Amino acid sequence: MLVRDAMSTVVLTIGPTHTLRQAAALMSARRVGAAVVLDPDAGGIGILTERDILISVGLGQDQAAEPAHAHTTTDVVFAAPSWTLEEAAHAMTHGGFRHLIVLDHNEPVGIVSVRDIIRCWAPLRQQVPA
Repeated sequence: MLVRDAMSTVVLTIGPTHTLRQAAALMSARRVGAAVVLDPDAGGIGILTERDILISVGLGQDQAAEPAHAHTTTDVVFAAPSWTLEEAAHAMTHGGFRHLIVLDHNEPVGIVSVRDIIRCWAPLRQQVPA
C-alpha cells in the first residue's frame, strides 16, 4: 500500500505569525494533529504538531502570544505519494516523529500520520490466522 492511499488530504496550512492558540483552534476544528506552516521568508514549509503546542503549555508560555514560527519544525522529512507505507513508517521511526508532510511537485498534498498507517495495516493483520 502507498502513502497516497493512506494520507489525509485535509491539509491545514497556517502562517508563521498565527499564534499557538489560533493554530490549536484550527487543528481542533479540523480534527488534525498537525498544521503545515508556510513561511516563504524562513525557507518554505515547516510543521507544527499538537506535541509542539503541548510543550509550550508545559513551559507555561502564553499560547495567545506565542507565534507558530517559534515552535515550528523546519528540518522536515517529506514523503512522496508513491512511497510505500513501510518507507513512511521507517522514516517516522528513524526520525522520531508521527507525521510526514506529503509533497507532490514541491506542494503539500497531504499528511500521513502513524494513525493513518495503523488504520491501513490493522485490517490486513486481522486476516492473518493466529
